[in-house]
Amino acid sequence: MQRLRALAAVLPPEISVGMCQPPPPLTPTRSPQGSVDCPNLEFEYGDADGHGAELELYRNRRNIVPLRVQPQFSVQGRRWLELDGAQQKAYVMHLLDGLEVVNRDKRLKVARAILYLAQGVFGDCDNEGDVLHWSRHNSFLLYRLGTFTAFLELLNMEIDNSQACSSALRKPAISLADSTELRVLLSVMYLMVENIRVEQETDPPEWKSCRETFRVELSFPMHTEEPFALLLFTMVTKFCSGHAPHFPMKKVLLLLWKVLLFTLGGFEALQTMKVRKREELGLPPLPEDSIQVMRSMRAASPPTYSIELVEQQQQKRGHRSRRVRPLMKQDSLDIYNERDPFKNDDAGVDEEENDDVDSGIEGELDLMERDAIIPAMPAQRPPIERVSFPKGLPWAPKVRQKDIEHFLEASRNKFIGFTLGQDTETLIGLPRPIHESVKTLKQHKYVSISDVQIKNEEELEKCPMSLGEEEVQETPCEILYRSMLYNLPQYMIALLKILLAAAPTSKAKTDSINILADVLPEEMPITVLQSMKLGIDVNRHKEIIVKSISALLLLLLKHFKLNHIYQFEYVSQHLVFANCIPLILKFFNQNIMSYITAKNSISVLDYPHCTVCDLPELTAESLMRH
Repeated sequence: MQRLRALAAVLPPEISVGMCQPPPPLTPTRSPQGSVDCPNLEFEYGDADGHGAELELYRNRRNIVPLRVQPQFSVQGRRWLELDGAQQKAYVMHLLDGLEVVNRDKRLKVARAILYLAQGVFGDCDNEGDVLHWSRHNSFLLYRLGTFTAFLELLNMEIDNSQACSSALRKPAISLADSTELRVLLSVMYLMVENIRVEQETDPPEWKSCRETFRVELSFPMHTEEPFALLLFTMVTKFCSGHAPHFPMKKVLLLLWKVLLFTLGGFEALQTMKVRKREELGLPPLPEDSIQVMRSMRAASPPTYSIELVEQQQQKRGHRSRRVRPLMKQDSLDIYNERDPFKNDDAGVDEEENDDVDSGIEGELDLMERDAIIPAMPAQRPPIERVSFPKGLPWAPKVRQKDIEHFLEASRNKFIGFTLGQDTETLIGLPRPIHESVKTLKQHKYVSISDVQIKNEEELEKCPMSLGEEEVQETPCEILYRSMLYNLPQYMIALLKILLAAAPTSKAKTDSINILADVLPEEMPITVLQSMKLGIDVNRHKEIIVKSISALLLLLLKHFKLNHIYQFEYVSQHLVFANCIPLILKFFNQNIMSYITAKNSISVLDYPHCTVCDLPELTAESLMRH
């Protein structure tokens, strides 16, 4: 904390180390599709960003310069791209032999040489496409020769290195120098996981078999008694408990997220598993693909502060306002339903009230969109032509069995004075509209996988002896949950602690954990340019941590819910106990549009662009423009 305070004194006022300051509010703009206060948001609903963008997350800008491999590791002065397959294998095997030496510095040099191969030997490439190609090619080559297993052993050695932990605990401030070995190991493992995970149409058949073998190796306990993801969870808890403050959390969380995405599967794989599981349980197919529905929806701009909305409405209404009206809803679907012109056609409309309603809507919709959605109502109303309005949400309606039972129970009590329990077939004594309503409800009846799982658990509790033990399928999700179960509360609390420390509205406290250990340099910045670059790095560091934690939590919740509803409820329960809901609200307690559109990076220094292009001279003015 003393280091953070000293760093905050050096940085310029517009850059904060303890808290990510959002940029100034955007100038209100008016567009045909966007709202009055901010433009539309364009996004792609998917598991991750593009391949190059995801590789750029792991790197540290201070390690961009190509590594000078030692003479004994040179390949007779020939470029890597000029070697054939046998020569490349021989070179990698020679490097792996160097990892087994006792000297720590020599092992680090060899590990850096392997990192350079995994990065795509950018010193020999001419463009960004070649760097990405050779990065994937070298990752598959390294995996086939056992590099990941060798680095896993080195990672276990570094985790159990009590000398490094005690040295970090004694230091008043931790910097990048305290986690050099860990960062090199985690970078190589991240590059291998991400390059092998991404599937492309041009991949040769042997790459596809390697991908499946690697997924099985990461999913199931192969070399140890636990899956690889559990080792990373253990690193997170050791860091949050204070026993290993030098662990580079950004790289650990990124690797953990990609391992879960690789072993459990992303959104597309989750939808496929859901369809297959419904078939196994004898349930009707899903009415729609929720992923495709989400991708076809228009992005809604986030609302501004509620106080600003109140002030805007009061200024627009002025003296014409007779009474305080509730805030209009943001979603245009709700406006469709609330402003249906065919409701209460015979009721008179007060002229001043019309002005108030129109003024409230102007705060949410622009004039073009409002005219397209809400037709003007003249004083003397001629016969109105029917206009088709979208009703409800874009998803297919779903009705539970309990909804039908409650509806029939209320109808029977009203019309015949008694109920028939859970009977949903007998409709004697009920009027014809109730018959039609029940028929419509049954047409949209939906039985979820969770309902079947809960029913099976209830039957097992009633008849444990006759039904016997439940046959549990050994899926990667089930094995991961079984491994996490004992320390699952600690894992959830640790993730939320780091997420709280990376929240942009969180203030640095004396008891908060230091998530900047793997971004702060050994020497303090002495110029304005260095301070600005460090400030951008700090904000980028926090943004990546937030992205990885939120993505892996969402992934865990979705897969646990599909695997078994009670696993999902147990994880959700501990998230609620750890104040996850207030923490999420903390992220929205700010100018969310400025937070989303903030660019905490320097485009000319992004990987792999910075490795093959001539970097321009950076100045404080150029950084301000970026």
